Amino acid sequence: MRFVIITGMSGAGKTQVMHFLEDIGYYCIDNMPVAFLLPFAKMCNNESDKFNNVAVVVDIRSGDALLEIGTALDEFRKNSLKYEILFLEADESVIVKRYKETRRKHPLAPEGSIDDGILIERDKLSFLRENANKIIDTSQLLTRELKQLIYEFYGDKEACNYFCVQLQSFGFKYGIPRDADLVFDVRFLPNPFYVPELRAQNGTEKDVAEFVLKYKQSRQFLEKLDDMLTMLIPHYIEEGKSELVIAIGCTGGKHRSVTIAEEINKLLQSRDVKAVIRHRDMTKD
Repeated sequence: MRFVIITGMSGAGKTQVMHFLEDIGYYCIDNMPVAFLLPFAKMCNNESDKFNNVAVVVDIRSGDALLEIGTALDEFRKNSLKYEILFLEADESVIVKRYKETRRKHPLAPEGSIDDGILIERDKLSFLRENANKIIDTSQLLTRELKQLIYEFYGDKEACNYFCVQLQSFGFKYGIPRDADLVFDVRFLPNPFYVPELRAQNGTEKDVAEFVLKYKQSRQFLEKLDDMLTMLIPHYIEEGKSELVIAIGCTGGKHRSVTIAEEINKLLQSRDVKAVIRHRDMTKD
């Protein structure tokens, strides 16, 4: 079991890091009371099958109780409980800018200067910084760069390389999926709906698929889309994106979009790109 204590300066990115760890399977708790650290760690250790990897955020919001964390960590060692401390920091100017952008108050300067709060906080957290296993300065890090660091430090190889394409067929008359990153309209293709023997079938069935794919424009579209995705996907991965949602739409979401989505899925799988497929409107009237 890995038990990671995330701490550091307010505004340095602790919440982002917690979300990244959640994405790779960590059980995360924000603003953990210091008094709960040891009993919670013992519970996790006793139920390691349920709590394989754990991360808790402990920071200046604990108030005076933060002074007790040294005693709590001594108890960890006495009970042979392993832990790691990740300390996040950033330059004063960067933290001030982030607070002004979010319009939030610094926990140590609710009515005063953010700069004063930062100085007090840095002093109060200095002993945690000195005992940290890892220190990350987020001042100049892009979100994707911070994410990659966290995945490398605390994830496994599979988590570090995780990327998935979600393919979704849909019908324009039911609305465009809200979570789509890329939307393609295949209503330019001949419609099996107007072929009486195909109307009741859907795009996953052989007769409908053969009808849609027999046209030159269908094959050209798939070739061009395959070429575009082959170019785009490595760049999305490089930018730190872990998921790409591609929506393929036709009028009702039953025939053309379904067949085309199925074909794209086959192309992606043949290139060892992890993909999942969903036909949102295929069973609707």
